[in-house]
Amino acid sequence: MTLIVTGFQVSRLLYRQEDASTMDANDRISNSFKTIATWLERILALVILGGVAVFGLSSAQTLLAMSWGQTDTFYELIYRVLLLVIAIELVRTLVTHDLRAILELLAFVVARKMLKPDLNVIDIVLSVRAFVALLAANYWWLSPSSPQGSDGSDVAP
Repeated sequence: MTLIVTGFQVSRLLYRQEDASTMDANDRISNSFKTIATWLERILALVILGGVAVFGLSSAQTLLAMSWGQTDTFYELIYRVLLLVIAIELVRTLVTHDLRAILELLAFVVARKMLKPDLNVIDIVLSVRAFVALLAANYWWLSPSSPQGSDGSDVAP
């Protein structure tokens, strides 16, 4: 059996090898950047957790010094607690990249915004619409009984 290889076949083989090595290099570079980004996000999450601890201790000292007979002190307590919860949810979002964590983070942000006593009507309307949008997103994308099938197509009731 004689093997006859033409110049065209050799060039095709060499091109495929170059293309495969280029793809391998691109994959390695892409994976390296993903790894670096993941570790930077984890470092940022640790920094935010440190900030949460410092802010929590500072808030406790500030709140203990305030007069608890006033309504503003209670608003300040809730405002600071929600800020801490938002920071913790941000850490969770950075670490997990979960859609539910993102929706919960946005819900806490909207809730914190709505607790301000000096809201005007447009802020209230926009906040309520934001909550409705978050509930709809939770229902459509995260609910196990969502009206969409696992392949994204509509399922008949």
